[in-house]
Amino acid sequence: MQLHRYARPLGASLLGLALLAAHAHAQNTLTRANGAPVGDNQNSQTAGPAGPALLQDAQLVEKLQHFGRERIPERVVHARGTGVHGQFVSAGDFSELTAASLFGAAGKTTPVFVRFSTVIHPSGSPETLRDPRGFATKFYTDQGNWDLVGNNLPVFFIRDAIKFPDMVHSLKPSPVTNRQDPNRYFDFFSHVPEATHMLTWVYSDNGTPASYRTMDGFGVHAFKFVNAKGEVHYVKFHWKSRQGIRNLSAKEAEAVQGKDFNNLTHDLYDAIAAKNYPAWDLYVQVLKPEQLSGFAFDPQDATKVWPNVPETKLGTMTLDRVPANFFQETEQAAFAPVRMVPGIEASEDRLLQGRLFSYADTQTYRLGVNNQQLPINRPRVPVRAYHQDGAMNAGATDSDVNYQPSETAGAYADDARYKASQLPLSGTTQQQRIARTMNFEQAGELYRSLSPQQKSNLIANLAGDLGQVKDSRVRDTMLSYFYKADADYGARIAKAVGARPEQIERLARAL
Repeated sequence: MQLHRYARPLGASLLGLALLAAHAHAQNTLTRANGAPVGDNQNSQTAGPAGPALLQDAQLVEKLQHFGRERIPERVVHARGTGVHGQFVSAGDFSELTAASLFGAAGKTTPVFVRFSTVIHPSGSPETLRDPRGFATKFYTDQGNWDLVGNNLPVFFIRDAIKFPDMVHSLKPSPVTNRQDPNRYFDFFSHVPEATHMLTWVYSDNGTPASYRTMDGFGVHAFKFVNAKGEVHYVKFHWKSRQGIRNLSAKEAEAVQGKDFNNLTHDLYDAIAAKNYPAWDLYVQVLKPEQLSGFAFDPQDATKVWPNVPETKLGTMTLDRVPANFFQETEQAAFAPVRMVPGIEASEDRLLQGRLFSYADTQTYRLGVNNQQLPINRPRVPVRAYHQDGAMNAGATDSDVNYQPSETAGAYADDARYKASQLPLSGTTQQQRIARTMNFEQAGELYRSLSPQQKSNLIANLAGDLGQVKDSRVRDTMLSYFYKADADYGARIAKAVGARPEQIERLARAL
C-alpha cells in the first residue's frame, strides 16, 4: 500500500519533467507546415524493413509537394535582380506641385524597397552582361504604395507598347536555337528607327555599369503631378547617384565576369555591410501642359529626353538594409507603374499606357491575384477594398458587406477629393504613329557628348554585334540610322564592319 501510494506522484513528476523538456526544445523542433512537430526527418515510413514507402507519411508527401512547387514563374523581363530596403527623405514642401504626401514637408521620411535588375537576361545570368538595368522603387507612403518603375538609362527602345512583346522576343534567345542572335534583334530594330537613341546608350559603356551604386535611375516616361487645386504639370524623374557614375568597358566586364558573375550584388551587399550606405537624390523636370507643343519632338515619347529643362531636387534616398530572405522579399516584390498615389498620375505616353496594364497583370500571373497582401508588397496603411476571395487570400474580412455603395454603418465609400484630373479630348480614335518623331537627333547629341575613348568603345561594341548580321539589307539599314544621327558615328561603324560608305550615306539621305 505504501509503495502504491508513492508511485503515483513519482510518475506524475516524471511526466512533468518530460513536458518541461519538450517545452525547452520546442523552439528548435522541426515542424510541418501545419505546425505539428516532426519525429523523424531522415527516414520515410515504410511497410516493414523492405517494404515500399507509405502515402500516409505526411512529412514525406509535404516535402516533395512543396519542393516540386518551389519555383514561381520567372519574370519574362527583369528576372535577374537584387533588392534593398531604405528610406526617402523629402527635401521640402512641394504641395504647390503635387498633392502626394511624401513630398509634403521637408524632412518627411518614407520607407522604400528598391529592386535593381537586368532586363533581358534570365535569373542566374552574369550581372556583367550588356543590358539596361532596372531601377524600381516602391515607396510605402501614408497614402498607399507608389511604384516608380524605371531604368538606369533615360530613354527606351520603342514608343508604343504594342511593340513591346516583339522587341523582347527579338532580344531573347531564338525559339529554335535558344541562342541570343544579333541577326534577330537587328532585323527588328532595322524597322524601328526611334530605337537609335537607346541603342547608343546601351552599346556605350553605360550598358555595363560597374556597380548598382554608381549608376543613375530614370522614370523614363512623362508622368503628371497634380496639386490639391487640380493643377497639372508634366514631370520626368531622375535619380542621381551620390556615388557618381562608373561603368566598365567591354574588356573590363569580361575580366570581371571571369572572377565574379554576381559582381553587382556582391558590391551592393558588401557596401551596406560596411555601413557605406549608397544614396541617390531624386530630381524632377517640370513642364506646364501648354509647353508640350513647344518641342520639335513629342515630349511624351519615351525615346526622348527633355533637353534644357531644369531639374528640381525632391529629396534623397538612402539604402541601408538587405532583405532577410531573398525569395520572400526580392523575388516576390511586385512592381507596377499603375500603383500610384493621389497627386501622381500617368501621362498619355503610349508606352506607359501599356505598362499600366501589363506590369500589374504580369505580377498577378506570377504571384496570384492577392500579391499585394504579401509582406513585401503590403501597404503600410490600412487597405479597405472589396476584392473578394482568390488564392492565397490572407485578409481578415469581418463584414458581410463586400459591395459598394451601401448604407450599412462602417461601409467604405469613395471620396471625391481623390478623383483623377481631367484631360480635354478632341478628334477620333486612330492607329497612327505620333506626329513629331525626330528619331535620330538625340542619338547624335549623345554620341557627340562622349569622350574619344567612350566613342571608340561604343563603335567597337556595336560593330561586334552588327558585324554578325548576315543580311546586308538589315545591316546597312541600321548603319544608315547611326549615320543619320551623326555622320562620323555611322561612318566609323560602317568601316568597322566592312560596309560601303557611299551606300550607307545614300540610305541615310533617304530617311
